[in-house]
Amino acid sequence: MKNALAQADHAVEALRAQRQDLYYPRFHLAPAAGWINDPNGLVCINGVYHAFYQHHPYDQNWGPMHWGHATSRDLAHWQHQPIALAPGDDYDKDGCFSGCAVDDNGVLTLLYTGHVWLGKAGDDDQVREVQCLATSEDGIHFVKHGPVLLPPEGIQHFRDPKVWRAGDCWWMVVGAKENGLGQARLYRSSDLRDWQFDRVLSGAQTLSQGFMWECPDFFPLGEKQVLLFSPQGLAAQGYRNRNRFQSGYLLGHWQPGEDYGITQPFCELDSGHDFYAPQSFAAADGRRMLFAWMDMWESPMPSKAHGWAGALTLPRELTLATDGNVLMNPARELTALRGQQHSFAAVTLSNQRQALDGEVQELALTLNLANSNAERYGITIGKAARLYVDNQAHRLVLERFSEEPGLCGCRSVPLPEGDELSLRVFIDRSSLEVFVNQGVACLTSRIYPADGQRGVSLFAEGGQAQFAASQGWELESIWD
Repeated sequence: MKNALAQADHAVEALRAQRQDLYYPRFHLAPAAGWINDPNGLVCINGVYHAFYQHHPYDQNWGPMHWGHATSRDLAHWQHQPIALAPGDDYDKDGCFSGCAVDDNGVLTLLYTGHVWLGKAGDDDQVREVQCLATSEDGIHFVKHGPVLLPPEGIQHFRDPKVWRAGDCWWMVVGAKENGLGQARLYRSSDLRDWQFDRVLSGAQTLSQGFMWECPDFFPLGEKQVLLFSPQGLAAQGYRNRNRFQSGYLLGHWQPGEDYGITQPFCELDSGHDFYAPQSFAAADGRRMLFAWMDMWESPMPSKAHGWAGALTLPRELTLATDGNVLMNPARELTALRGQQHSFAAVTLSNQRQALDGEVQELALTLNLANSNAERYGITIGKAARLYVDNQAHRLVLERFSEEPGLCGCRSVPLPEGDELSLRVFIDRSSLEVFVNQGVACLTSRIYPADGQRGVSLFAEGGQAQFAASQGWELESIWD
């Protein structure tokens, strides 16, 4: 694998020399060059956070998957590391697909899916997928140990292992497709190498619940157990399931050796255009954190013309609300990136626009719903997007604009109850992340301002709107 890794690192360096940065993020994890998709192997070990990711180092398109790697000591500032895994062995010759990382008595251990095309490359009807293991003594260089779990008879799509320890056992949840329906399969082991099937944790009962469940994750949150996954094949229903594929969760109760008792049906985790394959991890203090891929399959990606494609979301903190829903907020560590602060006075607008002074990448804004009668009011981000209350539909809408039709359109969430709407908005060079009322809802979308302009303005159309005093910050780069 050493030669393959060296060639891959060299390819990234060559691409990096040609990379253009009009859309390249300042404060989101992205490859130095090339392609990125799913976050993998998120873990904190020996005081260091590791974020691995699906990576094609040879160009800006999806290809044979490698594992890219970045590290941080504070979840805010990051360093690129050498590529961790490269395909090439008989069990992973066509890709080191998604997986996870665990701390095995101080040894950083990766579990990932080895992918092989049995027919023509790209033919999903003929694949072999096995779960593999690799270890590292220094947290940078890895040794492969080959497959540790083979697919059950009759199952080809069998991938994305997520492993945790409960009691005296290791547990693994794996995404699968059996008889044309998605499922999450549960396994157990005493040593990470010898695995026994426990049960199907949960699965689609009909095709409307997904033909494949990718990237499953299973973790406690408050008094509940969350099954997080990315089902493929859900049909759009009104405002729901509008993206090519979805990501969301089931809530329930679980004890080792027992069935998963589901208490709440599937709920999308993020309502924007670009959020897929989320993976959770435990912060150093035990908080449940999460990254996701901040793109969507089959969406146009203008940054490909600049030598790179894809990014991860901001790190997010998950908590459980009293009503049982999962709340998602930006990691508190991100305040370390704040630079110059801008303060904006309260203002009432009536069929007006008002630009906010300065370059703002984070904005904390409160809208007075009770005393606003405008048909639409909120903020614009250059000519690329706007975020607004639609008083007629009673929804918060994220609308983006582009000459590329595939990068236009709206995503929205119902307005929460109450007289005020609190928003935290993060604006990077090609992304917009919105956190509503302390995480009750989130909307994440890629935006590509052709003119590079991302200035923020308040607006009110068809009436009057009240904006409370707000604050904004310029954010530093995450790269050390």
